[in-house]
Amino acid sequence: MRASVVTSAIVAALVGFGGTLALIVAAAQAVGSSPDQISSAVIGLCLSMAATSAFLGWRYRMPIITAWSTPGAALIAGSHGLTPHTAVGAFLLVAGLILVTAAVKPLGALVQRLPVAIAAAMLAGVLFRFCAAVFTSAQADPLLVLPLIAMFLVARRISPFGAVLAILALGIALAFFLGRVGPLPDAVPAPVLTFIWPAFDAQALIGVGVPLYIVTMASQNLPGLAVLQAAGYRPPTPPILAVTGLSSLVTAFFGSLTSNLAAITASICTGPDTHPDPGKRWLASPFYALSYLVLAAGGASLVALIAALPAGLIAAFAGLALLGPLVNALGTAMADGTRRFPAVLTLAVTASGVSMLGIGSAFWGLAAGLAALGIDRAGRH
Repeated sequence: MRASVVTSAIVAALVGFGGTLALIVAAAQAVGSSPDQISSAVIGLCLSMAATSAFLGWRYRMPIITAWSTPGAALIAGSHGLTPHTAVGAFLLVAGLILVTAAVKPLGALVQRLPVAIAAAMLAGVLFRFCAAVFTSAQADPLLVLPLIAMFLVARRISPFGAVLAILALGIALAFFLGRVGPLPDAVPAPVLTFIWPAFDAQALIGVGVPLYIVTMASQNLPGLAVLQAAGYRPPTPPILAVTGLSSLVTAFFGSLTSNLAAITASICTGPDTHPDPGKRWLASPFYALSYLVLAAGGASLVALIAALPAGLIAAFAGLALLGPLVNALGTAMADGTRRFPAVLTLAVTASGVSMLGIGSAFWGLAAGLAALGIDRAGRH
């Protein structure tokens, strides 16, 4: 055991939680969740991260850590017409599809055959609107948002992981200094899980559930597996998907987004900085789990604080935190010259926010890109 194992786990948990908590709150607010339901969603996610990471790390002796889907939260936050009940229905669909993927090998193979450029372009289209909102927020409230942009540009040169935490701390401090913080609870809110009955709406299932499943697999689970493989591990894919899918199935009833493998933050725990011996790095998983148990205990208070901040500040937090994923998605989408046009079409349709037949733009962007790709291939033959 080394101190670096503990610090890596704590840093990974803080980056994953603090860097995108504002986006989770924004997603829950977008579907009309009450303050208690928002707290429940965050606490459920924290408990899921703790349980799945501790079990998978201990069972397979690998630094397997889980997270919530940041792009998935962006997809929910940008959707229209959802309610807490239809959102839970969509989360249950995603959890079920992940479990089926774990059990049925052909489905997993089909997901892996989905053109990476198209999936990445759909993700970029979802993220683009949030990143662009940073600058509209800066125009509306320059005194509050411009310092965050400047801090982010400087801090990311030192630590890409720490930059998001830095702007979160600075933004909260500025909001208090400028007197922009709304009413806070008189007492410390207790961490309570709130049960939400699901509603299965066809438009929500097709327009949100299916894209959320694709985003979760393409931008979280598959890259998360790649991070472990790059570190020299051979992760057991079906059991990992089964565990995260089952956990997502349970926590969905509390309004929680889907659980999945960590991708970006996983690299904090899989390298030699955590432990020189690859066989000992799995010890980061239980400390990561313990960190999320602590965060679950204080989750209601943190949610209340975030919810009291100005809407423009929340938009700035979310957009700056998503700039890195947007860069990665654009790079992947445009890397293959033969698929660049379908990828750009996918991005344009998704970013437009168009809704037809009550189904959101992420689904139509994916459909447009796949159709264009199919026509291009037919033309070559």
